[in-house]
Amino acid sequence: MTSVPETPAAPARAFPDGFVWGAATAAFQIEGATTEDGRGPSIWDTLCARPGAILDGSDGSVACDHYHRWESDLDLLASLGLTAYRFSLAWPRVMPTGRGAINEAGLAFYDRLVDGMLERGITPYATLYHWDLPQALEDDGGWRNRDTAYRFADYAAITQFRLGDRVRHWATLNEPWCSAFLGHASGEHAPGRTDPAEAVVASHHLLLGHGLAAQALHGGRRPAQVGIVINLYDVTPASDSPADLDAARRVDGLQNRWYLDPVLAGSYPEDVVADVAAYSDMSFVRDGDLETISTRLDWLGVNYYSSFHVRGLDAPAPGQPGARPTPWIGTEDVEVVDRGLKKTAMGWDIVPEGLRKTLVRIARDYDAPPILITENGSAWEDEVVDGEVHDPDRIEYLDQHLGAIADAIADGADVRGYFAWSLLDNFEWAWGYERRFGIVRVDYDTQERTVKDSGRHYAAIAAANALR
Repeated sequence: MTSVPETPAAPARAFPDGFVWGAATAAFQIEGATTEDGRGPSIWDTLCARPGAILDGSDGSVACDHYHRWESDLDLLASLGLTAYRFSLAWPRVMPTGRGAINEAGLAFYDRLVDGMLERGITPYATLYHWDLPQALEDDGGWRNRDTAYRFADYAAITQFRLGDRVRHWATLNEPWCSAFLGHASGEHAPGRTDPAEAVVASHHLLLGHGLAAQALHGGRRPAQVGIVINLYDVTPASDSPADLDAARRVDGLQNRWYLDPVLAGSYPEDVVADVAAYSDMSFVRDGDLETISTRLDWLGVNYYSSFHVRGLDAPAPGQPGARPTPWIGTEDVEVVDRGLKKTAMGWDIVPEGLRKTLVRIARDYDAPPILITENGSAWEDEVVDGEVHDPDRIEYLDQHLGAIADAIADGADVRGYFAWSLLDNFEWAWGYERRFGIVRVDYDTQERTVKDSGRHYAAIAAANALR
């Protein structure tokens, strides 16, 4: 059991009273046990079996073995003094084919997990979908099929009926941009498809699923605080040239406004609709869809890791020799500029100011509910020395981004909490086990957990409700 460091004296930058301090994980990344107790296969199980899809050839069949070690993992979370845990439920564990029969053994696992949190004074924040679509639904078209949105609402209602007496805070989707565009345009994520037109359709059906699930959660017999989690980036042009300005507009449009506008304002941005016209006429949007998508939210989840500095350039048109698949469809003529900034092990620029700007933008441009930072963190090449992990780069990243949040709050952004990504090192999607984001190290051979210096540092910040 790791003791919490002493609270720093005379904290310099306090956060608002009641600020939520937690950590986050995702089911497929930590649970393992992918064939146990009736769990059905997901699209990520299928992608992992595709040669070359995962950097190290690994899969999520064991991951952090959290399915069997959840009690000690919750003990670890509690020992750090964190009072909130953002976790996700595996849809194929609850409903193996995504529809119809409920897997009681799967729901019983989440029953135990939620009870375990409450016994330790930890508030559960449940995410219904963190990318692990049941493969049976993918076989019927996945998020390209409008029916999947309705099946998602059914799953939301069933899960809330079972857990809603103890779980009050619900996120519908995690990062629908990744599911749609990384999953269907660039093919980096499951289901590993590379058809831009499919990405546009999938993005709409994901948002429709969010709206239907939000309505189901609000309409259930249990009180629910409902949100959605969107990954946002500050996007800046490399110069004031028309080409660079337009490149930034297009990337910002597909990355940020394509999700913020329908969810918070009930419409797709007209300029982005024009940008995607070469791939889709948006005829799949039906009357009432946007009203459903913009169903009232109680909170907005923001995931932030980096920002983009872009320029326009001459490039092959889609489908021409030399053209590359891109998650920002129609941006084959856009380049992300290397600014020479310090980067994480993911190769991502460290730009805390981009987080401040993103949060202030939401407050300025949208009638938004309170914000939770639902993911923020960094991967580094951690080393174990004498049984400890000294990770000053992760500590610096954490302090810089918490400072940016404090600045945004001072500038009027209504930010109510922060969840560090991630509690544990884990299966990092297409990167396999080659990247470590955790504030707790996992030895994948022995499953031993080691709190990193950053974990102890974060615990001290949470205890003080302030930066040192």
